[in-house]
Amino acid sequence: MLFTCPHIGNVGINEGDMESKQVHMGAMLVRNLSLNVSNYRSVKDLGTYLEEQGVIGITDIDTREITRRLRETGCLNGVLTTDASLSDAELVAKAKAYNIVGKDLISEVTCKEPYEWKETTAEWEFSNEAKANKDSFNVVVYDFGVKHNILRRLASFGCKLTIVPASYPADKVMAMNPDGILFSNGPGDPSAVPYAVENAKQILGKLPVFGICMGHQVLGQAFGGSTFKLKFGHHGGNHPVRGPDDAVEISSQNHNFAVDPKSLPAGVQVSHVNLNDGTCAGMVWPEQRAMTIQYHPEASPGPHDSDRCFADFVQMMRESKK
Repeated sequence: MLFTCPHIGNVGINEGDMESKQVHMGAMLVRNLSLNVSNYRSVKDLGTYLEEQGVIGITDIDTREITRRLRETGCLNGVLTTDASLSDAELVAKAKAYNIVGKDLISEVTCKEPYEWKETTAEWEFSNEAKANKDSFNVVVYDFGVKHNILRRLASFGCKLTIVPASYPADKVMAMNPDGILFSNGPGDPSAVPYAVENAKQILGKLPVFGICMGHQVLGQAFGGSTFKLKFGHHGGNHPVRGPDDAVEISSQNHNFAVDPKSLPAGVQVSHVNLNDGTCAGMVWPEQRAMTIQYHPEASPGPHDSDRCFADFVQMMRESKK
């Protein structure tokens, strides 16, 4: 993970902000690591946290110069090591040998066994729909690397959540008698997880489904479409997206692949468009009771523009139950 912002670490580590039980990134690169931590919620500094998590980091390098190179060449692989016995040529060879295309990474980050989730976002609830909702929905979440605040937001909308591993059989999921299925966010190449696509195909059309990020890409393939690797990927909390009512949302995005809208069958509508490059940022298939978005609507750390997606999913389940 490369930070273009030169000053990193002054906030420290706040346990209440964690979106996963552990860190999954390979390394962190920063220009200047803050020597002081000033946030009152912090329990430790960034360096201590990375050491505990077994993640290597490096500071005092020109991250903006690296960013300028990435802006021209697209995504590049890097190697960070403390092994002085390796030559530059060997390290370059290691970087060139790695390719995210064809990598199934969700199997490395998914949960091992099903579990339930009940925590909500009641302490900072801002959605009138969530406040007004009195219904209860049984939702099964396929964990491709799900962020905790996605689960908190669904729980805040009255959903009883059961999270299952990425490869959990579709028939076992259907046996839970869910009102809807969420296919979560996650890392890696969506074309490298055919088992997830097959499960989605078996579920599609039987009850409402919602796909977020990797889930969007998995459902895009289940619809009959295909995905491709982006040159740069979309990374950041400031990507403009035009929705179905022509309103523009500022969204949080972090992915390297996209769904090819030309490959989608009749009936599937591209509901959201990334205004930076025109790529598909969301789909709906009304006849199949399916909706997807390519970005992160859970507002952690923000922005909140896309939280409406959860209300739309709840409404889809409400109508389906009728």
